[in-house]
Amino acid sequence: MRDLEFLIEESATTPRHNATIEIFDPGDSGFDYDRLTALIADRIAFVPRYRQRVQQVPGRLANPIWIDDVDFDLAYHVRRSALPRPGSHEQLLELVNRIVSRPLDRTRPLWEVYVVEGLADGQVALLSKTHQALVDGVVTVDLGQVLLDRDAEPKSSDPDDWRARRTASSAGLVMAALKDTLTQPETAADTARGTAGAALRSADRLLGRTARVANALTGRRPERETPLSGRLSQQRRVVTLATDLEAYRRVRDTHGGTVNDVVLATITGGLRAWLMTRAESMSGLKKVRAMVPVSVIDHELEANSLGSQIAPHFVDLPVGEASPLVRLHQVSYSFQTYKDTGRAVAANRLAGIAGFAPTTFHAIGSRVAARELRHGFQIAITNVPGPQTPLYAAGARMLGTYPVPPLLPGQSLAIGVTSYDGKVFYGITADRDLVPDAETLGQCVREALDELLETVTGSRPRAPRGRRKSTGTAKKSAGQKK
Repeated sequence: MRDLEFLIEESATTPRHNATIEIFDPGDSGFDYDRLTALIADRIAFVPRYRQRVQQVPGRLANPIWIDDVDFDLAYHVRRSALPRPGSHEQLLELVNRIVSRPLDRTRPLWEVYVVEGLADGQVALLSKTHQALVDGVVTVDLGQVLLDRDAEPKSSDPDDWRARRTASSAGLVMAALKDTLTQPETAADTARGTAGAALRSADRLLGRTARVANALTGRRPERETPLSGRLSQQRRVVTLATDLEAYRRVRDTHGGTVNDVVLATITGGLRAWLMTRAESMSGLKKVRAMVPVSVIDHELEANSLGSQIAPHFVDLPVGEASPLVRLHQVSYSFQTYKDTGRAVAANRLAGIAGFAPTTFHAIGSRVAARELRHGFQIAITNVPGPQTPLYAAGARMLGTYPVPPLLPGQSLAIGVTSYDGKVFYGITADRDLVPDAETLGQCVREALDELLETVTGSRPRAPRGRRKSTGTAKKSAGQKK
């Protein structure tokens, strides 16, 4: 199983699952836990791996394999929760924080969905968790991609007569492993790499503990950790914000580039302002190296093959630059070579993929980021365009969708962005101990978009009703640094 690395590298401080928060308006559909469970039962046949679990081969003679879960229990994976009415978005996020901090149970299929009721205005939230090993975009897409319809009237599927296939005996697994080793040398190589990798990571952890003890005894200071790095805890903090897609289009139409460029320039400005609120000297941190997965065309692949069409792209976000326009042009230029190759996939093509593909693309993007960690980037940012028309789950309209990307070892932040139905939704995952001011970063990102809009209109847009006024913290800190 080529996904072995995502299981080996998982730890209590780095759970390897993607999550998504979706907000629904049930309307008159009667959408609730029972309706969702029935919908998943109807659609799960499209993602057969969601009824499989990981099975180790005795003696570890080969990589683990996927087998049907003979005890598969849909009620275990689809769970019901509620907030005290009327639940606020902040209360929802506190629940999300606790759930996304917990690793998935490896003895069962590696996914969970929580139906959260009790939100204000009768809204319902879905929180889904899916392990990186499960979704590769080729064999399996994300469950969220097959649950949503373009019409309020849900489509019916053929009856599902699934029955778990009998699991091979231990002797059978060993014999199959030996056969693969003899007939497919690459399988043996994968197994050896996985075993060696586990040993090396154990040695690294031991050396790290030894170094910390030595530093304590000698009084020597360890390497300085930046706000974007550090030893991760087991707890997470999630911050979300929703913005208008039209704002990004206006900046693009005025200054050139793409909506993706404007999004990354907005994140750059948000990181800059946030670092300033932490009294970080911009003379010491001019750039933040980001890994941004991009979609590319590979004519040797099938049209519906998603996994291999995601490539890593490294960009230095110019957080030391004071001008929002210069930041935008620098970010845009960094993608020019990629655009000039002719392999770039247009946003409208991605948005037109059947189902709700952003959840799958975010999952694949996080897999790419995990594999590229050796390149020394500081933050992973996934930005995926979605359809600009409403989608429905069992008749309930989806109002918002926030990606919750996993943190990589040593990285205190990860950012996911999804555009949908005229909005751009941000999900910021932060280590709860290393980034206690994650909400400030969210506010700084919003203000960075306002700053870019000022270059178009000459005036700051009016804040939406019900939103807190800007504290001006980022602006004040920036003035102190001049």
